[in-house]
Amino acid sequence: MPIPIVDSHIHLFPESHLPTLAWHGPNNPLGSQHSVDEYRAATAVVPTSPDAAQYTYLRGFIFLETDRTSSVEESGTGWSHALDEVSLLTRIALGNPIAGIVPWAPVPGGPAALEKYLSFVKERAQTEEVWRKVRGVRYLVQDKPSGVMLSQGFIDGLKYLGSRGLTFDLGVDARQGGLWQLREAVEMMKRIYDGMDDGGAALTLIINHLCKPNLRLPYSTSEPITSHPEFLEWKSLVSAMAQYPTTYMKLSGGFSELPPLASTPDPDIAPLVDRLQPWTDVIFEVFGPERVMFGSDWPVCNIDGGGNKVSWGRWKGVVENILERRGLTEEQKKGVWGEVAAKAYGIKI
Repeated sequence: MPIPIVDSHIHLFPESHLPTLAWHGPNNPLGSQHSVDEYRAATAVVPTSPDAAQYTYLRGFIFLETDRTSSVEESGTGWSHALDEVSLLTRIALGNPIAGIVPWAPVPGGPAALEKYLSFVKERAQTEEVWRKVRGVRYLVQDKPSGVMLSQGFIDGLKYLGSRGLTFDLGVDARQGGLWQLREAVEMMKRIYDGMDDGGAALTLIINHLCKPNLRLPYSTSEPITSHPEFLEWKSLVSAMAQYPTTYMKLSGGFSELPPLASTPDPDIAPLVDRLQPWTDVIFEVFGPERVMFGSDWPVCNIDGGGNKVSWGRWKGVVENILERRGLTEEQKKGVWGEVAAKAYGIKI
């Protein structure tokens, strides 16, 4: 039987919203509309293997907030752009394959700010059907100063999300931000999960993009990456994250960390899998396939992945080959392609 894919990580934004995006600038390669239509075009790719069309099919996707200009405080435009994004998703959620919505939220503001903000999200959702698609939140920490993840407001906010049955997507950046972000994330998880004796519900924490490891480390067979100090620390920190049973990892974001690929017809997939394998082996060893989920990071994957015509299908082909090399069973493959995301986010596929 065909395996349904749930793409656990995509972004959408119309051209009219570009000025509200914190990262937008005149020369940004993502500075144009990226709608469901463009995403459908990206996923309508030539099968990456002769039987791939029968093997997998896109069932739906999880929308992740797009890093709007925002602040933890409500005053001014602090929450307005993020809430406008919820309104946008409300308009397109019905009739499109949106399995889940993960909006921005002011997590460092603690439970009081989150409760007020989520009440606004529910208003913007308008219908119970759309509100049920809001499965969790993200507050991007990869561009925040040291200490944010360890602030009491942040810790209390995460515990509140757990009590509400909402997930948290963790975005840290080992390559460009520094491994200190992962160290701080590990300490944050200790404070959330260790010694939970208050009867509270454990937070489901979903880690983005393998923690954005430095996939551009010098690569040769004579000096294996697995002996490099940077790789060894990344491995140690990711292993520490995996010890908590309600943490998950997204197999996503690789093209942003690898050297850029051309838009020409697909390169040989095998060398890409070779370069990724030390890192993906760690992910599968410490999380197990039952806590690893496929994600494309569309349209960000287009920048270094070769563009909209090839990048989504190219990443899908890379993941297919990773799963084959790991020797995953058909059931485990079904998990990575969709069932793990469905379980973590609490959706049906």
